[in-house]
Amino acid sequence: MDRFEYIEARLFDGENYLKRDKNVKIYNGDDKTRFVDGEVVLTTHRILWAKPGDIPKGLTCLSLHLYYVFCIEEESGGVFGLGGPKRIILHLGPALPGKRPGPDVGSPSHFIKFSFKDGIDPAFFNALNEAVTTKAWEQQPLPSETPATVSSTNTSPQNKATPVSSKIRSGIVGIERSIEEQHRATDQSISVAFQDLTKLMEKAKDMVGISKTISAKIREKQGDISEDDTVRFKSYLMSLGIDDPVTRDTFRSDSDYYMGLAQQISDMMVAVLLDCGGIMSLADVWCRVNRARGLELVSPEDLLNACKLLQTIGAPMSLRKFPSGACVLQLNSHQDDEVAKTTKELLDQHDVLTPEKLSQIANVSILLAREQLFTTERLGMACRDESIEGLAFYPNLFLTNPS
Repeated sequence: MDRFEYIEARLFDGENYLKRDKNVKIYNGDDKTRFVDGEVVLTTHRILWAKPGDIPKGLTCLSLHLYYVFCIEEESGGVFGLGGPKRIILHLGPALPGKRPGPDVGSPSHFIKFSFKDGIDPAFFNALNEAVTTKAWEQQPLPSETPATVSSTNTSPQNKATPVSSKIRSGIVGIERSIEEQHRATDQSISVAFQDLTKLMEKAKDMVGISKTISAKIREKQGDISEDDTVRFKSYLMSLGIDDPVTRDTFRSDSDYYMGLAQQISDMMVAVLLDCGGIMSLADVWCRVNRARGLELVSPEDLLNACKLLQTIGAPMSLRKFPSGACVLQLNSHQDDEVAKTTKELLDQHDVLTPEKLSQIANVSILLAREQLFTTERLGMACRDESIEGLAFYPNLFLTNPS
């Protein structure tokens, strides 16, 4: 870290912008630093790092001259290297005397890492390799004075900075590098193939905005539109999904992220739970939420943690865990007494019910049907029979025929 300098985020004369990326943290060797979740900008002469939004404003940032770099490597972030390249390793020469102050006076490590949360952009990596190979600082050295503005075009001679000699790796490392270059070329081809999909996703957000306007008109002119048309249009809206899903990147901590996700789940699942009888298994909730979020998928663990906070935010639903261990999302108005009463009425109509049969009648999953029958039994409104033929429930005749 002693090669970095603190400097205003502006381009020098003769320096050109190349690429930028976000959600980048810096490692000093293998050690973590306080420089996390930042924005990195690559120029023909330097790498700039700062908090998001600071570089466009021209605020103070970290600057690393590319003439320190003599070797560039990629490092995978997944288990056994299966997660794809996540980090760029820069092997650096010694710090030159007379450099500007930086975050560290002396460092035992001779390499740094840039960790990319969303994976390394092949275009960024290729631009970095090309910049180090081209050595634009030899043709157009940077000044030691205060940098000019980005729009400046003055190209007067400047004091030349001493470059560090580069090293070429061969043998097995060279073969590995060629294989990695082939992989990057393949990834770049895939990225081009998905450009149309990205444009389609951008248009989808516009479509969601239009759909909200049409929804308002439907509410205003409900009498002029048939019920079938309304139901059909609502199904179209559900297929469009959530236009602004809560993502972890927009929050500073996991607790804030879970709070925001819990609020979004609450807003989304109220109508769904009402249509499903007030209760739904957590697995089905996970499927519904991810279907609505589109490509911004949420993990089962994040969904569970968010559902645990539903009572904290005053949501009309809560997470419930049955004695069997099954977890469900249940409306607060959905009481066991009402469930048992409804199930008892079905028992009286059919004389005997199995979880499979109740699942078909009530249009719920077998897991929920089983829990409803057990709840009815716990409240004394049903009797259970377990045999080699399976599990069956009968009306509790002791309630009607006490003698």
